[in-house]
Amino acid sequence: MTKLNQIIAVEKGVKSKALQESAAAHQKVQKPVLLAGISRTYQPKDEEGEQLPPESSRVQVRAEEILRDMSASLTRLFDVTATKDWANRTACADVTVDGRTVLAEVPVSYLLFLEKQLTELHAFVKKLPVLDAAESWSLDPSTDWWKTDPVRTIRTKKVPRNHVKAEATEKHPAQVEVYHEDVPIGYWTTVKFSGALPARRVNELLERVEKLQQAVKFAREEANGTEITDRRTGEAVFGYLFA
Repeated sequence: MTKLNQIIAVEKGVKSKALQESAAAHQKVQKPVLLAGISRTYQPKDEEGEQLPPESSRVQVRAEEILRDMSASLTRLFDVTATKDWANRTACADVTVDGRTVLAEVPVSYLLFLEKQLTELHAFVKKLPVLDAAESWSLDPSTDWWKTDPVRTIRTKKVPRNHVKAEATEKHPAQVEVYHEDVPIGYWTTVKFSGALPARRVNELLERVEKLQQAVKFAREEANGTEITDRRTGEAVFGYLFA
């Protein structure tokens, strides 16, 4: 019995070969000179007339032969594709993670869809915003936000002060220097909030996605190992078309 993965392995090569041969056939039938032949002989009007050699050219391409060759080439492609598509209707496998069946009897086409979607989800989860590790966060049940502990800071105000560098005398005024002093006038109490996720949560999500990705790949390999029936559709199609 043929297995689905064997058909998948040869499909690309069969398709490439069939396309090349079809393109070559198309080019040949588009060149009238290759399909044309001629035979000419010359007979002078009388015995004293000039004698000319006969002229001839052979037909190089026969359209009916091109059809036969093209049918033979495409028949293999039709059979391989049909075998794969018919098999995809029945080939399936379970997606299992850590002994738990997440999805049962999943067809190959859906497993391929899952692989693509999980690749995109992995990229999305990897870019999720993460809480600042420099802060200490706790979940606020009333808002469902993450928040930090309150931090109290002093608010100050610059107040001008005078510093007497030299006292006044009978001959000189006092030498005074003005400077500013930070004087506490109040307190800020700050609580930060965030809708981001803890790094632990993001790592857990990434691990789940990666496990499911691996499970889907295993399931696809298992499904592709299903024994299948070779289909013969090409002969029926071209037997009707070019009979």
